[in-house]
Amino acid sequence: MSGRTLEINGRKIWLLENGSGAPLLYLHGFADVHSVQESWLPFHEQLAKSARVIAPAHPGCAQSDENKDIDVIEDVVFHYLEVLDALKLDKFDLVGHCLGGWIAAELAARHPEKIRKLVLIGASGLFVEGALIGDIFMNAQPEFGSSYATLRQMLFANANQPNALEMFPDGKGELEDEVRRYQMLRLSSRIGFKPPYFYNRPLRNRLHRITSPALVIWGEKDGFVPRSHGETYAKLIPNSGELKTITGAGHSAHVEKPEETAKLVADFLAK
Repeated sequence: MSGRTLEINGRKIWLLENGSGAPLLYLHGFADVHSVQESWLPFHEQLAKSARVIAPAHPGCAQSDENKDIDVIEDVVFHYLEVLDALKLDKFDLVGHCLGGWIAAELAARHPEKIRKLVLIGASGLFVEGALIGDIFMNAQPEFGSSYATLRQMLFANANQPNALEMFPDGKGELEDEVRRYQMLRLSSRIGFKPPYFYNRPLRNRLHRITSPALVIWGEKDGFVPRSHGETYAKLIPNSGELKTITGAGHSAHVEKPEETAKLVADFLAK
């Protein structure tokens, strides 16, 4: 594993790289590298056994500089086009979780020629009637001044499971982790705060533009992005198969069931 910075238009972008082989761009979500943890999770390490995994930190997250031009999702997509130019990536596999999945879907719809294969894990981004994405901004406020149980329940199958408590402990956690969590929420508020949160209404009618094979993965007990969003992605992306469900996992399936989730992804990319 190695970390380095890219400089784009005077801004620094922090990214991690691991493994060798075909390039795989990974875009992170809330319970993830860059947004809580400084380094790789077991899920990413599994992927790096068969690919060159590249994981940039979103603007203003981890050690990436803030981009004050970002107000809507389109701005984030344009930011990542500049990242791709700097990395000289013309064709690559794209994997995104949560907010990262939303960015991945938007990027694949606008520039399908760049994506070899697409994987969405618990991706936000869609407006689905009667199935609203949860209010993570409200749940990120501690109950009774110290409890993050409702946030953990939104992001994991069980609020008291060890990996949930490790990432989002009650009270004050490690300062660096707390800063990363705050940075991720701050970026998210810039592009996803419009109720009912984390959606771009036109995206649904743009998914037909995605030409790459696609895999959509969802945690069985996702308390943040309803399952119907995954079903909609799987239905409207032309070369997507049926929705793959990770039994016993919540929104953060790649954290809760890393080996099972990584195997689904690796097998799909290897076909």
